[in-house]
Parts: sequence; C-alpha cells; structure tokens
Amino acid sequence: MYQILIAEDEPRIVSFLEKGLRANGFHTSTTADAGEAVGLVLTGAFNLLLLDLGLPKKDGLDILEELRGQGVKIPIIILTARDDVRDKVRGLKEGADDYMTKPFHFEELLARIRLRLKPQETSEGNLNGNQASTVLKAGQLVMDLRTRIVKVDQQEVEFPSREFSLLEVFVRHPGQVITREQLLDQVWGYDYDPGSNIVDVYVGHLRKKLPSKLIETVRGVGYRLRV
Repeated sequence: MYQILIAEDEPRIVSFLEKGLRANGFHTSTTADAGEAVGLVLTGAFNLLLLDLGLPKKDGLDILEELRGQGVKIPIIILTARDDVRDKVRGLKEGADDYMTKPFHFEELLARIRLRLKPQETSEGNLNGNQASTVLKAGQLVMDLRTRIVKVDQQEVEFPSREFSLLEVFVRHPGQVITREQLLDQVWGYDYDPGSNIVDVYVGHLRKKLPSKLIETVRGVGYRLRV
C-alpha cells in the first residue's frame, strides 16, 4: 500500500486529507515541522509528498530545493494558498511534480496523485503484494477507476466526474453507513459549506441511475450502499 507524507500545519486540512486518502487505500503520515518532513522523506519510506509552502520556520520551496538537491526522486505535490505565478514557476523549477492552490477539491487532488504514482496502480493492494487492481466491485456495481467506466448489472452507465467520485466512496465501503460530513469532505473539499444540501442532491442523481433502493438513507446519519 502506498505511503503518503502530508507536510501541512493547518489541522483542518490535515484531517481532510487523511480521511480522504485513507478512504482511497493510502497510508498517511503527517508533520507540521519542516525539519521533520525532510528527515522523514530521506528515510525512503514514502511514495509521495504533499507539501505546504507555508510551514513554520522554513519555506516549503526551500524544503523542495533541499530534497531535490539530495537526490530525492519521489513525486512532490505542492499545496498552497499562494497563487502568485512566480511561486508556481519557482516550485516547478525546483522540481515539484504538481502545484495545487488552496482551496481545492479532493477528487482533483486524488486524480493528480494517481497520475504521479503511475505506472504503478494506486488502488488498494491485495494480501500477496501483487499489483493492485483499478477495478472496484460491490454487488452488481463494477467501477473501473482508470477508464472511468461504471457497469450496473453488466450495463454501462455514465456518471459525470462528481457523481463518479461520490459513487466511488460508496463502492469502497459497501454496507457501511457514511455520514454526510464524510461525503462532503471526501468529494467536495474541506472548505465547502457544511450546511449545504449538495450531498443529498447528488445522492438523488445517483439513485436515478442505479437500481431502486441500492443507496438507502440512514435517518439522522447519512447513507449506505446495500449489496
């Protein structure tokens, strides 16, 4: 299973990232300390680094320069509130593989992480350590994460990007009650209004395309995929 280091000092963002990444089959470690981040990466235990530029004591761009200067080759994705073109250019010049400006949507970050970890697959691995499959299955639902194709009872059904991401959360956790807050965090992002009814609206979209009662409402809590 892939190990991702999150170097970020904002607790809300750390929590958001950890929940989303773990739900998608990754192991995560976190640090808000620049020196510790460098030390952890140099252990060789991580497959990818999510790096905030605004860490205390040391600028993230300097951390990036230091890591690349020491021959670290793992993918590094910058996460920052800075949207100045000069920062982006410097980050890419210093060896960043990608640059995402806050606020961002988790589904976009997940797609970029998967892209950076290719040609290896990023879905959950099996117990024998073989290459993981990009195909998820739950009952009559089959999702191919690579081709973005969904089949229901062997019939192909189209789901736009956001609906696909929402359905993926359910398929990864069949039979498990998932709260609206968890769905909002994983699919829409940490800065989305928690009072919004967007989750209920999109669950309604899924229900129109899926067999009756496949997604059931658990009153006062959230939703569950029945299999």
